[in-house]
Amino acid sequence: MAVDHNITPAGHGQLIDNENVYDAKIVLASTVLCFDFGEQRIGIAVGEHLLAIANPLTTIDNESNEIRFEVINKLVKEWQPRLLIVGLPLSIDDAETSVTQLCKKFARRLNGRFNIPVMMIDERYSSVEASDMLNQSGIKGRAQKVMLDQVAAQTILQSYFDGI
Repeated sequence: MAVDHNITPAGHGQLIDNENVYDAKIVLASTVLCFDFGEQRIGIAVGEHLLAIANPLTTIDNESNEIRFEVINKLVKEWQPRLLIVGLPLSIDDAETSVTQLCKKFARRLNGRFNIPVMMIDERYSSVEASDMLNQSGIKGRAQKVMLDQVAAQTILQSYFDGI
């Protein structure tokens, strides 16, 4: 059973670490992959703790878990992260929704499949912030669809870095 730590070494979020492998020294000198989970798409961002800068990476536009985890497996092999971040969708009043439960299940699966600690952090307003960023870059309306989820993952990851 996963151990959920409400207070993590990074100071925020919930840590899922089945094998108790979280080591702050290793993690804080490593690459991080961040996921903006959705039922239809998953946005992914990447960043390095040493630089503390998040960058959009890709979007998985497929509802099949098999295909999703195939893509994630390739990214984990390529980037070799020591921490995974998953944005936790909560309502404005902190209530959990059906998507919150699916997201938690996704986070537990990530930890179980890859034996990498997963930190879940509040993702409220990440899509709004991502849309604003894209608007400022001149990408508006339907043109945002392709990039919105990965830029949302970027904002989630950047908020993690900013909170350290």
